[in-house]
Amino acid sequence: MSFPHVLLSAAVSLDGYLDDTGPDRLLLSSPADFDRVDEVRASVDAILIGAGTIRADNPRLLVNSPERRAARVAAGKPEYPLKVTVSGSGDLDPTANFWHTGGDKLVVTTDKGAERARQLGLAADIVALGPELDWRRLLEHLHSVRGVDRLMVEGGGTIHTQLLQQGLADELHLVLSPLFVGTPDAPRLFGPGTYQAGRLRLVETRPIEDVVLIRYEPTAPGTGDLPSAADHHWLALACDLAADCPPSETAFSVGAVVVAADGTELSRGHSRESGDPVVHAEEAALAKLDPADPRLPTATVYTSLEPCTHRASRPKPCARLILDAGVRRVVTAWREPDTFVEGADGSGMLAARGVSVVVLPEYEERAKAPNGHLLG
Repeated sequence: MSFPHVLLSAAVSLDGYLDDTGPDRLLLSSPADFDRVDEVRASVDAILIGAGTIRADNPRLLVNSPERRAARVAAGKPEYPLKVTVSGSGDLDPTANFWHTGGDKLVVTTDKGAERARQLGLAADIVALGPELDWRRLLEHLHSVRGVDRLMVEGGGTIHTQLLQQGLADELHLVLSPLFVGTPDAPRLFGPGTYQAGRLRLVETRPIEDVVLIRYEPTAPGTGDLPSAADHHWLALACDLAADCPPSETAFSVGAVVVAADGTELSRGHSRESGDPVVHAEEAALAKLDPADPRLPTATVYTSLEPCTHRASRPKPCARLILDAGVRRVVTAWREPDTFVEGADGSGMLAARGVSVVVLPEYEERAKAPNGHLLG
């Protein structure tokens, strides 16, 4: 499955609330920050909110700037991003602003919810995902069917919580407002549950009038065969490392990163590192670690090309080095072609020995780029 880049956007009080319990929506952002949000909306292909947010806030979800809308049209995009709402029940208000402003609309729901939503006569496409809502199927539909590469999620808290807990959020834009709510039953941004381990990566902090924008990216790898948003970050880094390799006519340029389960980078390496003409990327990265490091069995190895199974320059191929290190998860971009070894299948060898192997083919061309002279 290929998913869009998922950006979570929210503003909260200092004590973590999205709103108070009054009849009117609590305005947490500043005018300048509302303009920043408008700029972000103009940059994405779709904006998603839950049905509860439609009922509570009655938003229009528009790109308000005429200049930004004109720039979208000039770039061959629709004037407004696709507006998406998610509702398990199909219980939607047909009079809400959501349906009567902007461009195309999409309702993603369950089989039963679709029956109810179609009876409302909404000016929207309605997609049923089955008996239950499934975020991975939803994101795959948006990307493969609707052509959404960048998705902005504006709430509510339940949706933000689910996407983060399932490792599906690529970044979080959090605006901190200088006020307190203090009401126990007011809506909070994040709910209880099991989140991915580790600390998020701080990308940016920026004061905007009296609020502060904080941008974070998750760092924790996925588990098993399910990719997380952070897997994309680490594999992209491995591909960047491949571009740093000294070129060779007899070996591929490959980059590798070893990452602990909590998102801590343990080591990195690339082919022909430090002047060694035969060292491989995974070999170089693993050689920097203590073989007894207790984090290795739950770590993930990211490599731009699947680990090798045959080599003449060293006693052990990289797939064997990974097995010996106790690593049980590998994420790669590209299956090895027959250029030097016919029928190589590092992914198959690892999988046969219980290692979870995740291939993200959307990074294949990036992994191939520094090897173009070998591929013809």
